[in-house]
Amino acid sequence: MGQEESHSEEMDLAQIQDLCIIFMRECPSGALHLHEFKRIFGIQSTSEEESLYIETVFHSFDTNNDNTLDFMEYIAALHLILRGNLEDRLKWSFKMYDKDGNGLLDRQEVKRIIRILYKIKLQKSPVSLTPSEICDRLFDLVDENHDGQISLSEFMEGAKKDEWVMNLLKLDVNARGWVIQNCGKLP
Repeated sequence: MGQEESHSEEMDLAQIQDLCIIFMRECPSGALHLHEFKRIFGIQSTSEEESLYIETVFHSFDTNNDNTLDFMEYIAALHLILRGNLEDRLKWSFKMYDKDGNGLLDRQEVKRIIRILYKIKLQKSPVSLTPSEICDRLFDLVDENHDGQISLSEFMEGAKKDEWVMNLLKLDVNARGWVIQNCGKLP
């Protein structure tokens, strides 16, 4: 059953062609730059936290580190955002947290993302914990060997065991509305 669901979620050729039309309309140069990415996701330059967050998202999809997203990076990003399974989304979230790319999360990396998220959405919800307290609680729940670092396997297991951790670790970007809106404008 899992394979059937996965197969039915794959993008078909017509959807890829539609996304290519959207991409070329938005990015005639063939490259999506950070400022265009921010515009697509409706990030105002006045919000420093949202800007930092979307920059982190952008760079997580820029696999060749050329400061642009080409069509393949764009498709991979949309596929993950719109249709990625939980495991893939958690691996992507881990990559976003792992600023230095060493495969382990330290407290500084985790606090960095939590501070950004706290100012964007956690501050607006009834959360009584500070970013430092959130980080401490996360490490208490996820760092199984208590070495002060979180590995990918600890990250994945911790997210699956605790709903609070899952909601914190599973970074979400709301692109669905933009894609649906723009797909409706296709010729």
